[in-house]
Amino acid sequence: MPELARQQYSNRYQQYTYPQQTYNHTNRRAYNNAHTVHIKHKANQKKIERNYLIHRIISVGVVALLGFSVLPYGFNKVTKFMLNPTPYKNVKTDYQQLLFPTSNYLANHWFLGERSLEGAEVKKPQMTTLSEGNELTGLENQLNNLAAMYPSIHPSVYVWDYETGGYVDINANEIFPTASIIKLPVLVQLFRSIEKNQLTIYDEMPLTEYYRTEGSGSLQFKAANSKYSIDTLARMMITESDNSATNMIMAKLGSMTDVNSGIREWGLKHTYVHTWLPDLGGTNHSTARDMAQILYNIDNPQFLSTSSREKIFDYMGHVHNNRLIAAGLPAGATFLHKTGDIGKMLGDAGIVYAPNGKKYIVVIFANRPHNSPLGKEFIVKASEIIYNNMVN
Repeated sequence: MPELARQQYSNRYQQYTYPQQTYNHTNRRAYNNAHTVHIKHKANQKKIERNYLIHRIISVGVVALLGFSVLPYGFNKVTKFMLNPTPYKNVKTDYQQLLFPTSNYLANHWFLGERSLEGAEVKKPQMTTLSEGNELTGLENQLNNLAAMYPSIHPSVYVWDYETGGYVDINANEIFPTASIIKLPVLVQLFRSIEKNQLTIYDEMPLTEYYRTEGSGSLQFKAANSKYSIDTLARMMITESDNSATNMIMAKLGSMTDVNSGIREWGLKHTYVHTWLPDLGGTNHSTARDMAQILYNIDNPQFLSTSSREKIFDYMGHVHNNRLIAAGLPAGATFLHKTGDIGKMLGDAGIVYAPNGKKYIVVIFANRPHNSPLGKEFIVKASEIIYNNMVN
């Protein structure tokens, strides 16, 4: 082929093949991209199908589990009267527990085979109610006149005569903070528990940091883990008004819950232990009438034994604080009592024994400006007036 013709042919060949090569290369890249996307799509599709299969298996398993556990019970209930009854006739289902599975540990009452929660109100209070005679209006007027001289003091006074039942009631049903006077119901519940053989007066408890607390009493300064008998702790709780000892005793009884449960059973509606000692906020509360009823029943042989009464009165006869009601009594008078003192309330509650044999209960609470000495002054003067009227 002549050279010129060869060159022309070659040029013509390149003209027709080069675009074809470019076209094939572009298509190949697009094809590869599409193929890659297709592969990823198939992989995702397989993953979705695999997850769906797993979910189906789990669902079937759950349904099967429920079926195996529920269906036999239902089948048995439906067919046992139609076909063959169970051979285990003595085995019965407690349907109450199926419906109320927590009743075993929430129930506090059992009647005719049924568990239930018994309310706070009791049908027959364990304490004997004070039998009130005539209201001593003359004495009440004198105390009201005294209170008028202390306008910053809001008092609550209850007095009860053992011989006649004569009484004084000045705001006696009004709820007041009790401060350390709340230790009286704690003490009574302690001896009620001792009489039920739940513990003994000789049991010992170690003083741990959990119980150590500030405020009144010397126990807070004693060595850690030193041991004390219940008798010693009870004596310190009353004579020194020891807060650490009180907390230890309440813990031994079963916390504040046990004390409050006992108070409800006694029939008292307004006395409540709300917090551990010291109760600087005044959340533990009672009324003068409730405290008088506790004092009366300490001497009630239907409520406490003679040995318990003797121990309690021994503690109450050696209270260190003699600056309130005791300070208004003459020489020769005996006072068994418990005091309470926080910033906003000052109080005293006890039984007075006069030299001539006269015996009466007296409870005085005084809400006051924070730590005001007028509270103490009012209580001492009220004590003098009460004694002169009750004894002389």
